[in-house]
Amino acid sequence: MDVESQKNHLKAYGLTYWILNKEQKVKWLLNFRGGSFLLPDTQEIQRECQIRGISYEVLSDSKTESILEEINSPSQNMEAVILEKAPKIAVYTPKGKLPWDDAVTMVLQYAEIPYETVYDEEVLNDGLLAFDWLHLHHEDFTGQYGKFYGAYKAASWYIEEKKDAEALATKLGYTKVSQEKLDVALKIRDYVIGGGFIFAMCSATDSFDIALSAESIDICEPMFDGDGSDSGYQNKIDYNKTFAFTNFTLERNPNVYEFSSIDMTQKRMISKTSDYFSLMEFSAKWDPIPTMLCQNHTALVKGFMGQTTAFNRDEIKSSVLVMGETKSNGEAKYIHGIKGKGFFTFYGGHDPEDYQHRVGDPKTELDLHPNSPGYRLILNNVLFPAARKKKQKT
Repeated sequence: MDVESQKNHLKAYGLTYWILNKEQKVKWLLNFRGGSFLLPDTQEIQRECQIRGISYEVLSDSKTESILEEINSPSQNMEAVILEKAPKIAVYTPKGKLPWDDAVTMVLQYAEIPYETVYDEEVLNDGLLAFDWLHLHHEDFTGQYGKFYGAYKAASWYIEEKKDAEALATKLGYTKVSQEKLDVALKIRDYVIGGGFIFAMCSATDSFDIALSAESIDICEPMFDGDGSDSGYQNKIDYNKTFAFTNFTLERNPNVYEFSSIDMTQKRMISKTSDYFSLMEFSAKWDPIPTMLCQNHTALVKGFMGQTTAFNRDEIKSSVLVMGETKSNGEAKYIHGIKGKGFFTFYGGHDPEDYQHRVGDPKTELDLHPNSPGYRLILNNVLFPAARKKKQKT
């Protein structure tokens, strides 16, 4: 999985998932040649590599043993993690076509990793209990319809989306979309606390935490929910209820395409050509989880924008791990944390290979980006729940 040898990094994850789905184990060699996978040697697997266009090497038993000895050496920042079981994957996404696409859905399809879709009804009916891993589509959990009001309130797709959301909330017994979305966020919170894993991108990151922090508080203006917001609601926000963010200030103006001070999009002083973020290096033997989530063939990854592009470092809780950052901007791009028995990863931006994706833009063709470092980070998270859980070192 290094930069020189692998023709298709993304499909290699799909092959690994395919092997796990056949109830065979795989060793993920952390920090060894870009996070390579050590697979069983069978004619079927070799043939599948050839069909999918994946580069591979056949190793002798002695060579394999030598590699594992090198990885096991205390002097090497490497580790061999056993992947045991293919995680069952769900993508939280609304039914029907939207005027933008979703990077996670695209890369799962490209890598040929199976998934199911769920939305509010399934979540509220405890449907998440059937899954190990949940991706949150670019959702607005605050009930403000993505803060698209200022630019798109007259657009047919916006009007239709608002109507559909209101109809679904009514069907599920709610008088407001914001109330329904809060209950969905609370169900997702409980799913993580109980041992689930969520991976969120773009506006699903900060809007999720904002919704949790504003439980029992009306932060929506009349054009969103038909009545006024609570007076002085900023002072009523409870940061103890969030996963990742703290001490943020909400954006009160409904015409501003922004949720809060968490997002760095409008505060960035960096050009497209110089927009990169650095992946952090962790101890593979002592910190295998963040090491796993940062496996890549480069430590420098191209930046990309979104409604929520990156996170204000000053508003990230001290308990949350920053795994990717742009130091010159004081922003975090890629963060991870623990909540109860579960885990969460938040990844800023919309599409790792489309710098400034806009409503209505065509989707990214991943055939043109089979070695994308930005998309690899998504797939690291997909395989993470398959890892055998080790006892904490004491």
